[in-house]
Amino acid sequence: MARQGSRSRPPTMADVARLAQVSPQTVSRVLNDYAFIRPDTRDRVLQAIDVLDYRPNQAARTLATSRSRTIGVVATDYLSYGPAAALWGVERAAGEAGYGVSIVSLRESNHRAFTEAMQRLVGQSVEGIVMIAPQDQSTHEVFDAFDNVPVVTLSSFETGEHKPIMLDSAEGSRIATRHLVELGHTVIAHLSGPPRFTVSEERVRGWREVLAETGLAAPEPVVGDWTAESGYLVGRELAADRHVTAVYAANDRMAQGLLLALHEAGRRVPQDVSVVGFDDVPEAAYMIPPLTTVRQDFAALGRRCIEAVLALIGNEPRLEPDPLVPTLVVRESSGPAPR
Repeated sequence: MARQGSRSRPPTMADVARLAQVSPQTVSRVLNDYAFIRPDTRDRVLQAIDVLDYRPNQAARTLATSRSRTIGVVATDYLSYGPAAALWGVERAAGEAGYGVSIVSLRESNHRAFTEAMQRLVGQSVEGIVMIAPQDQSTHEVFDAFDNVPVVTLSSFETGEHKPIMLDSAEGSRIATRHLVELGHTVIAHLSGPPRFTVSEERVRGWREVLAETGLAAPEPVVGDWTAESGYLVGRELAADRHVTAVYAANDRMAQGLLLALHEAGRRVPQDVSVVGFDDVPEAAYMIPPLTTVRQDFAALGRRCIEAVLALIGNEPRLEPDPLVPTLVVRESSGPAPR
């Protein structure tokens, strides 16, 4: 491609996309150095940028004002409903506030991965960072090394200036467990998420507290990894325990696998075993039977995250709203305890 001559207006990202025969989103990903862009696509975009002498407006504004008007987001497992919905809520709220979003996706959640993600976003001059990734206490040590950048976490863990903006997972678990207790169940198992992550621990805590309040024994949680496969594999063990008449699963994907395991074992839902999930994924209403679950308001969560990080950016008083309380959606997978 030959460099084009003078033009009446500066070139836009849409002009680059048109010349490179890609979408504007692909141009944005090339500019943000996304790793999964095909080499030939990247080359076409870079050539178009050179031909048009394109200079991203965002970079120009950053140079002129020392502000990027960009929020960094660290996300993991964004193909799962919960993280994906949270990411959507944050992106939408940021756009409404006039901010762009730069996303770094993690293959795993550990100290090194968080450090590299923070380094990358700080290198892009983001004004603040939202963490949408499972965290344990060790990963929060990373934040202290980047204390010049405001950080808001979607977590129940708080340290220093890193305020969690959270959906109340513990209260959601209480709601789910109380529902099963009120139906007359006395042996209520919990299919939990992975250990050492705050969202898993909070959901275990809420379940245990309700059982303690009602004088019921709390068996050891059976542990999954958020996937339907883990729910199925663990579900085969639960299906073999005839004392268990109800299972509260920490997310809907594991509940889906559990439903299959119970079906294969000849245990009817809800006549023999009631099942309650967490998230209210779009497919929950179409499982067999339709799944009773706990619904989270991810759009409201996104708004709160952006409001909180913008307050920190503006050196305003830190927002400390009450956690968002999920709601129970009762469908056909839960029913009275068998006699």
